[in-house]
Amino acid sequence: MVTDEFGPLTPDMSGPPTVFLLLFGLIFTLVIAGFVTVVVKGLSQWRANEASPLRSVDAMVVSRRTDVHRRPGTVGAPTDGSGTMAMGSTSPSSSTTYFVTFEELSGERRELQMSGTEFGQMAEGDRGHLIHQGTRYKGFTRQHAADGPPL
Repeated sequence: MVTDEFGPLTPDMSGPPTVFLLLFGLIFTLVIAGFVTVVVKGLSQWRANEASPLRSVDAMVVSRRTDVHRRPGTVGAPTDGSGTMAMGSTSPSSSTTYFVTFEELSGERRELQMSGTEFGQMAEGDRGHLIHQGTRYKGFTRQHAADGPPL
């Protein structure tokens, strides 16, 4: 019996198999959902920071950490004997994110992201005045021994 309709498992079907289409659609949906989730989380954190008051508190640096992300480069064939890489090849690269954990006089701890320059000027045990807005680091002024007694 010959019909004009094709079933999902009909061998003479001209398009891709239904199972492939379903899996492709599922993976595509998951990727889009993941992307939307990251964007929504980022926007909600930004809005929360915008709504937060600018706080100025006495605090101590209790720990420092870095988060290094490495990206491997693509290896290209040398163009000549000098070892110069071919067009389209990239060098490996990395980026570093810097975090410092502060402890306020109340005992509350807060980890804030900052620039490498600010990070390099702090050491564990430093005491001083911290300014932040939500999770945004705004500044830290170290207290020197001549400024008065420790916190």
